[in-house]
Amino acid sequence: MSAAAARADVAKLMQELGRNAVRAARELALAPTSAKNAALAVAAATLRARQGEILAANGRDLAAARAQQLSTALLDRLMLDAARIEAMACALEDIAALPDPIGTIAAEWQRPNGLRIARVVVPLGVIGMIYESRPNVTADAGALCLKSGNAVILRGGAESLHSNEAIHSCLVTGLRSAALPAECLQLVPTSDRAAVGCMLSDMGEYLDVLVPRGGKSLVERVRSEARVPVIGHLEGNCHVYVHADADLVMARTLVLNAKLRRTAVCGAVETLLVDQDATATHLAPLVRALLDAGCEVRGDAATQAVDARVRAASEEDWYREFLDAIIAVRVVADIAAAMAHIRHYGSSHTECIVTRNEAAAERFLREVDSAIVLHNASTQFADGGEFGMGAEIGISTSRVHARGPVGVQQLTSYKYVVHGTGQVRP
Repeated sequence: MSAAAARADVAKLMQELGRNAVRAARELALAPTSAKNAALAVAAATLRARQGEILAANGRDLAAARAQQLSTALLDRLMLDAARIEAMACALEDIAALPDPIGTIAAEWQRPNGLRIARVVVPLGVIGMIYESRPNVTADAGALCLKSGNAVILRGGAESLHSNEAIHSCLVTGLRSAALPAECLQLVPTSDRAAVGCMLSDMGEYLDVLVPRGGKSLVERVRSEARVPVIGHLEGNCHVYVHADADLVMARTLVLNAKLRRTAVCGAVETLLVDQDATATHLAPLVRALLDAGCEVRGDAATQAVDARVRAASEEDWYREFLDAIIAVRVVADIAAAMAHIRHYGSSHTECIVTRNEAAAERFLREVDSAIVLHNASTQFADGGEFGMGAEIGISTSRVHARGPVGVQQLTSYKYVVHGTGQVRP
């Protein structure tokens, strides 16, 4: 088959998925909460029952990924085990337990002419999800879209195709058990990259929003080529600022967790800023704790001076999302300098201040304009599940529609419902 014929076949497939999704979205928007929750419960049980099948599929993906010499970060995101499958199942149950936003009245009022107006929550419609590596996104995105009444077209990466198919099958089992259309949650059944191009350029009549989740190149492509609105973030260049009044024991614990708990997640800290007034007491212990834990440290001159193992940080390092056991460390003059550094180099994702000074904390939380700001807590809490959302479809650094973890509530819009008694406008 010629390349042109192959592209035409993919385009035909994607158009069919789009038409199916629009039809299913109309039905799902009217589905009762009980049906959606029942589908999620069965899907969770099926994930547990098919653990062996899912792990076998994931093993095939991992073997191929290792043969292609994918990075350690991508392999970590791709890998499933019993604990991660159980976490997926629990996330589905947590989402089922959330209040159903669809049909709720966000606000209502009456005008002097007697008109009664209500703002009612409705689904967005059809969501296109383009993601890499993480098979759990198949379960999380599918469940969140189902609960929020949205149909979704899932296009995972080629490296996780078998894992995604195994997980998607569990979700479809849940849908069918609840008499909901299987087309509510569709997985693109090809790894051909032309499918992504179709979603970006040729499916505007079917897709209401796109959500990219993956590496910088993927997100940049989606943002530049998409013909529909995009929800997501480009990079997670997160910061921890250790203030002059920080407790050293707490700071050490938080920094190690924020960097090394999982280095490949977007909430991992990438830059540590230490206040100049804490240099004598905090800088060396923090740097040595990181180095002794196996983390490479790239620092400014002051940081290099405390340990010979510290490498010189380049200008590029302050911008970088390492997604690895590497951190950039800089001494800053004060809180204003710390916030200026974050504003200049950061990606508006997640930032933390460690301090016992409540006034300093309040200033940092008020003035730092990132999607998530924390006081005395690890940046690895930048996660929809940790926020009580059950899961997330991604983290948004935009200021329009959704910001921070995107869960059930963030996947909705609204319409105005107006009741009258025969009023006409003069």
